[in-house]
Amino acid sequence: MKRYFSMICLALCALTVMAAETPKQGFGVHIGYAQPTIRLNSPNTGYPKDSLMNVTKLHGLKVGLVYDGSIYKGFGTSLGLNYTFATSKTDWASMSTFSTFPQSRSQYMYHQLELFVDWQYKFEIAKETYLMLYSGPTIQYGLVLKQTDQQRLDNTSGTLSKEEEINRYGKEHTNSDLRQLNVTWGVGAGFQYKRYFLRGGYDFGLINPYKNQQFVNTVTGATIDRNTRGRFDQWEIKIGMYLWYN
Repeated sequence: MKRYFSMICLALCALTVMAAETPKQGFGVHIGYAQPTIRLNSPNTGYPKDSLMNVTKLHGLKVGLVYDGSIYKGFGTSLGLNYTFATSKTDWASMSTFSTFPQSRSQYMYHQLELFVDWQYKFEIAKETYLMLYSGPTIQYGLVLKQTDQQRLDNTSGTLSKEEEINRYGKEHTNSDLRQLNVTWGVGAGFQYKRYFLRGGYDFGLINPYKNQQFVNTVTGATIDRNTRGRFDQWEIKIGMYLWYN
């Protein structure tokens, strides 16, 4: 009898250990703020390194689906699909200090899909409460990046004298200079309580999103290569909940 009792106890202990090590999985949704950032580092290898360098920051909304799966203890993966919408508008500015020189500004509208895969580690600081660190790649596909350039001659009344719309992903304009596909590597941290979580991080662009373009010098007729360099980065912070988690 003692022998059977001991076997039952051992079996129960083994089941308890197995249950404790059972990987957790969850499927949920998140929503948050995103700041896509277009960096122009070198517009042309023929220009000085710091010539015309600029940063365009857009502000918008990110929504998505996420799946979490633990592999061993706190180590696991997080993967999902995001949609990002962002806009931005620059201030009116002039390239000259003369008051009669026309002022101009640019407006941007941006739509993007993202597929991300993160490796993460969750530190349990209390029952069902975790701190997490994560890092991994994201494949971004730009759907639309529309730039509208406006110019006004009368700097007091604001009457527009010129307006031009450019699809930065298109082929019909010399300023259509960006590729739709981009790859980033992100790092971030987060907090989870039961089914609810908060995550925030930064994605660094890994590839040059600019197309190599050619222009013809109107004076000499020579063909000029413009080897533009830059990055497409992104800040983000998201809140969400797991619809299913065990």
